[in-house]
Amino acid sequence: MVQKVRTISRLLVICAISMVAADWSELYCHNSALGATLQNKTKTVERQYAPDRKVDILHITIDVTPDFKARTVAGTTTISFTPISKPLTELRLDATDLSVSCVTSSAKIADYSVTDKAITIIFDPPVPVGDKATVTIAHETEPKRGLYFRTPAMGYKEEDTHLFTQGESHQAPYWYPNYDYPNERSTSEVICRVPVDMTVLSNGRLVSEEIDSESGLKVVTWLQDKPHVNYLIALVAGKLKKIESRYKDIPLAFYTPTSQIDQAKNSFKDTADMMEFFEKEIGVPYPWNKYYQVVVQDFVAGGMENTTLTILTEGTLFTNKTENIRSSQSLVAHELVHQWFGDYVTCKDWSHLWLNEGFATYYEDLYDGYKNGRDSMLYGLYRSSRGVLSKRPTHKPIVHKSYASADEQFDYRAYPKGGWVLHMLRTELGEELFRKCVKTYLERHALSSVVTEDFRSVIEDLTGRSFDRFFDQWVYHGRHPDLKVSYNWSGKDKLAKVSIEQTHEVNDKVMLFHFRTKVRFVIEDENIDREIVIDSKRHDFYFSLPKEPNIVRFDPDYGLLANIKFEKPTAMLYEQLENKDDVIGRLRAIDALKKKEDKKTVSKLKDVLNNDPFYGVRRGASAALRNIHTNEAFDALVESIDQPDARIRLQVVGDIGGFYRPENFRLIKRVLKSEKNPEILYRAIRNLGQYHHKDTRRLLMNYLKSKSYHNRLAVAAVQAIRMLDEPFFIALLHRTLSEREQQFTSRDFASALNTLAHISRNEENKTKVRNFLAGYVNHPNQRIQTGAINALGTLGDPKAISLVETFSGDDPGDRIQRSAKNALKALREKKQLVPEEIIRLRETVDKLKKETEKLKDDLDDIKKRLDAKEKSEESKDDK
Repeated sequence: MVQKVRTISRLLVICAISMVAADWSELYCHNSALGATLQNKTKTVERQYAPDRKVDILHITIDVTPDFKARTVAGTTTISFTPISKPLTELRLDATDLSVSCVTSSAKIADYSVTDKAITIIFDPPVPVGDKATVTIAHETEPKRGLYFRTPAMGYKEEDTHLFTQGESHQAPYWYPNYDYPNERSTSEVICRVPVDMTVLSNGRLVSEEIDSESGLKVVTWLQDKPHVNYLIALVAGKLKKIESRYKDIPLAFYTPTSQIDQAKNSFKDTADMMEFFEKEIGVPYPWNKYYQVVVQDFVAGGMENTTLTILTEGTLFTNKTENIRSSQSLVAHELVHQWFGDYVTCKDWSHLWLNEGFATYYEDLYDGYKNGRDSMLYGLYRSSRGVLSKRPTHKPIVHKSYASADEQFDYRAYPKGGWVLHMLRTELGEELFRKCVKTYLERHALSSVVTEDFRSVIEDLTGRSFDRFFDQWVYHGRHPDLKVSYNWSGKDKLAKVSIEQTHEVNDKVMLFHFRTKVRFVIEDENIDREIVIDSKRHDFYFSLPKEPNIVRFDPDYGLLANIKFEKPTAMLYEQLENKDDVIGRLRAIDALKKKEDKKTVSKLKDVLNNDPFYGVRRGASAALRNIHTNEAFDALVESIDQPDARIRLQVVGDIGGFYRPENFRLIKRVLKSEKNPEILYRAIRNLGQYHHKDTRRLLMNYLKSKSYHNRLAVAAVQAIRMLDEPFFIALLHRTLSEREQQFTSRDFASALNTLAHISRNEENKTKVRNFLAGYVNHPNQRIQTGAINALGTLGDPKAISLVETFSGDDPGDRIQRSAKNALKALREKKQLVPEEIIRLRETVDKLKKETEKLKDDLDDIKKRLDAKEKSEESKDDK
């Protein structure tokens, strides 16, 4: 056996060396055929399943000391566990790029090994089933992911120094060793040692806070005594301030970096009200002992629902000057709902992610309906449906196991489509029965991991009905129905004919849908509803009515996720537009009327824009006028610009900007002079980007120097400069970025670097800008670093190729390598020395060289292992 493996290894080595030594020019001569082969090669993605659990992890204790200057973290992790079904010989823990100095255990360790992905511990004798054991691992790292520092050296204010963690989906192993999959739950304890002026936050309850006499550091201990999945462990530490409140006996707090505390109240104010609503709506009391929210700078997502400690992006903060345009309601509600759906019960594997995200998305809509009225809830569902119903090259089901990375699952299927599945269920079951099903689902599976069938079985148990078809078509198959609806009236017979056809392609991935809905006929002010069942490709329904209806509505309760093409007479659309009891009907009427350009339609939309009772409909009317794009439509928008509701005012200003007119420039200047709302000013400043005028230059120069919250007005000026694409602004923007870096958020600064590159790309001498951008490619803030690398690609100066090459790589999870790879492609295309096929081939050759080098390393490792094993066997033979 040993000899056979060695023979194969030698052959592989010979092949690898031959590949490296090959005459690559021969490959270039055949680039067309090879390029076609490479392009047509499809990657097969294996189906993913939850891994086996060899042990039941009981408790995790993480004790860490962060170094804010070095941006490293060191400490120990102790894991308590018990083998489940077999004596445990080997325990594997996820650990990414951790430097491990020591591993100890209550059981006897025969050996352990550390790679850049895992720690494997060998026990001899094996740990018996049912016995409790612990392992303690001493580790240190400069984390690339998972734990993020925000320090003055990275461009952040000294008073805002902090760190935060992010576990989902698989980032936790970057800062401590663990079993990192959501089919395992344990209690946890986090101990963090920081300077005395810092605050430490983590899951659960505060156990102790004391000063260590030897180190002088503050030692803070938090304990989460209810079991949860690993990715929900969180740590935030730094210079923070807070505001506090309570809901019943549950402490509520909202933390921000020190300089941002004045904006905290705006985002925090509805938390207690949300918690009260969710307890009543869900039927299960809030399941944890506290609820804290903390804003961090440059968060990696919008928000993260760690048990009892939600981390939020600073982008959710806003000032009162924005009136009703900005709100944290959606984000705060979404993350709070996760404390039930995602934390209290958690998807067993990532294919069932919708059980976390779909519930959070839908219940934020339900709170919106409670807080702002049913029209607002329906409007939210209407807007989210647009993303779900858009055309896509593939139609993956919600529960989809063929993915390469868990992060691929965090898309429209888990969020809005998952929310819509729940909305359709609630529509079909009724509010009370749906509420009972959800409550039972949570109670039955409390503090455990779940799959979709767990939810479906509860619904079937409580209704006595089969929901196999429902889940099969909406969850286990892809897409949604495309429906063509038509209506005809027979005056002679007083019959309304409604025809419905499913027009989407049906295949093994997309079903022919089966569903119940309604058709509503409005005769004068009376609604006449008729229930229908769609179970085949085409249906013709006939309804006897007392007289011809003035409105016909398909799915009037808005309980069906579908693309609906329903062409109606214009007169019926006008009637529908004026029906104040049907917000979705009015929105659908606007969507149909935006394709018409006649003056009467413009007049009708103008009236809606100024008088409809719901702001979302008024916004839709404004957008429709922009789409119509006639002189009359422009005049209607201009005459409607003075709106008391800031949300409508913002929409109108933006839609006016969609027209290019000399008089529009004067109007923009008027808005800039009279408007106080920074969000509307932001929109108006961006609109300046259409007009090459000396006044435009003067205004943008002033706004680049202006001061505003998060530097929003200067950011708008940068975006307008990009649209203008004038070299005039190169020196000015260069100076602004040099002098005002800290006033921009890192995201906006990175974008501004790209704008500088964009307006400089056609200059003969790019040296000054190239050198300026090069000064940021090693910036400790990764967003700025990637922004600089991307900007060098935009600049298109071939002299930057050698610089960018030093950052290039093939790790798709490495943002720097990915940015460098894209920048190199742009730079090489700009250079235009070889055809595009050769560029792709060179990239492939580079990849093959790297893979060959790795193969050689792997083979060398195999050879060493075999040699060691052979020597061991020879030693045994000698004995």
